[in-house]
Amino acid sequence: MDKQVRELEQKREGAYQSLEKHLGQLGQAQTQLRDTTVTLAQALKSSTVRGRWGELQLRRVLELAGMTSHVDFDEQVTTDEGRPDVIVHLLNQGILPVDAKTPMTAYLAAIEADEKEQQAKLAAHAQAMRNRIQELGRKQYWDQFERAPEMVIMFVPSEACLSAAFEQDPALLGFGVGKHVLITTPLTLLALLRAIAYGWQQQQITENVREIAKQGQELYERVIKFLDLFQKTGKGLEQAVEAYDSAVGSLERWLLPSARRFKELSASTKDLPELSPVNRRTRSLSSPEADDGVG
Repeated sequence: MDKQVRELEQKREGAYQSLEKHLGQLGQAQTQLRDTTVTLAQALKSSTVRGRWGELQLRRVLELAGMTSHVDFDEQVTTDEGRPDVIVHLLNQGILPVDAKTPMTAYLAAIEADEKEQQAKLAAHAQAMRNRIQELGRKQYWDQFERAPEMVIMFVPSEACLSAAFEQDPALLGFGVGKHVLITTPLTLLALLRAIAYGWQQQQITENVREIAKQGQELYERVIKFLDLFQKTGKGLEQAVEAYDSAVGSLERWLLPSARRFKELSASTKDLPELSPVNRRTRSLSSPEADDGVG
């Protein structure tokens, strides 16, 4: 029993040491995470850094949707009313503006505030989002382009940021739609862009089908033209054969009998070659007896 107790004590000491080691690593990771969070929060307090972060998030979503810069979308296009971060090219030369300048100052302040101040900060954050929607609605980007739906995409790079605003102001989404502003997050914007990309793919497939039909029609017309020329060639050959057969008949009737008289008079020892009409040779070659070797 004493031996078993000592072994259990040794195992327990080893387990305690391992647990203490893991707890130390966990505390170190927690400290690093807190420091990183604080650094990120301090960086995002700057409107310039926050705007750049939103633009990078937006570009990342565009790349995940399979879109290519200067082909499917353009960045920082200046208009009379401002400069949207991205304009997405739609079918039939349409344009969809996207804006990533989202207010987050009040939200970041709410994260660091205590419970008493947090509610007021979150309410201020929801109001800032509403003010941003009104600002985008007044810009009327859709009037700055020849073909654009009456809508502008307001991209919020943080799901939690938008969720907090919706909790404080549930009517925020409907308010945005009324102002022709569609609020999106990385996930919803990715779904929207994938739908647009799918539309482009279907358009390309439709264009390919049209091109195939066009090429098929052109090929069919060329076949008709070739057969017409081939038929004319056959008619020409038929006329030439008839003329040849007429010449052979005339030769046999009028010229060859007189020529054979020269041989009878010993003018030559050579026989005249036999001539036969082309139609006769053709019939003999195409007859069943010719195929069987009879004839």
